Amino acid sequence: MSRFQSIGVIGAGAWGTALAQAAASAGRDVTLWAYEAEVTESIRTRAENTAFLKGVALNSRIHATSDPEALAGCGAYLLVTPAQHARRTLAGFVTHIPEGSPVLLCAKGIEQGSLALMTEVLAQTIPHAVPAVLSGPSFAIDVARGLPTAVTLACDDEGLGQQLMDAIGSSAFRPYWSSDLIGAAAGGAVQNVLAIACGISEGKGLGRSAHAALIARGFAEMTRLGVALGARRETLAGLCGLGDLVLTCSSPQSRNMSCGLALGRGEARADIMAARNAVTEGVATAPAVTQLARRAGVEMPICDAVNAVLSGALDVDGAIEALLSRPFGAEAG
Repeated sequence: MSRFQSIGVIGAGAWGTALAQAAASAGRDVTLWAYEAEVTESIRTRAENTAFLKGVALNSRIHATSDPEALAGCGAYLLVTPAQHARRTLAGFVTHIPEGSPVLLCAKGIEQGSLALMTEVLAQTIPHAVPAVLSGPSFAIDVARGLPTAVTLACDDEGLGQQLMDAIGSSAFRPYWSSDLIGAAAGGAVQNVLAIACGISEGKGLGRSAHAALIARGFAEMTRLGVALGARRETLAGLCGLGDLVLTCSSPQSRNMSCGLALGRGEARADIMAARNAVTEGVATAPAVTQLARRAGVEMPICDAVNAVLSGALDVDGAIEALLSRPFGAEAG
């Protein structure tokens, strides 16, 4: 039997539920922890997460719970709560996660205030856990329905990475190993902010040429920051960087791009957020990205513009004008 026959998934939003489904489809016994008691009840009684992933029949191997102790002793854990809640959630599981257990960090964000990547948050809250990052171009509904998806699974040890890939991977859900945890974590965080920019461009009707330019120049920003933090360029050019960026910036199915679309069409941020029952990670990550870039001495004008719009420092037209009035320069860098 696999060392990781039992998998604990912490967080039962759309992505957490989809990953639980993927692991169960790979033959694992999954304990899915939900913060909301009504989500636990829905999965137990209807085999469906009616709040966050409606219409998907869940595998019978998934056991839902709202009790952290029920996850004690699992072979590996997936943390799938929103990035800004990761520290508080991990603190509640510190006594339930055994020493040496892998914790795959699946939230894509940077913590406000501390400016910590999720790997750093884990090290500070559960230092006896083994960190890993799962990130890449993946919509929850696609993964839950078993549609082909490829992601990056980053951890220091290749042997452990292979075991984890075998545990949660399948013919449809295909993880690729990397040793670059910083690249996987940074790429996933930054692409969410850039997707808001692409949505704004689409909402304003700026055309496909502008859209392509934002993806390309946004990728340059992501790479600059990632490398400054210690990531490898080739990681950011892979699934967890460029791959995720292309997906999230190209479909209104993305919560981040759809947020940008609404902003570009003139809707107020408060109204957009009030109409959603799921977290839009790029909104919370934008100020952290800009602050982290300044600390690292990295220029990120697109992310700065998104943050200015979200904070109310600039309106959409002002942010676009600021980007278009920047001096001409070399493409490299």
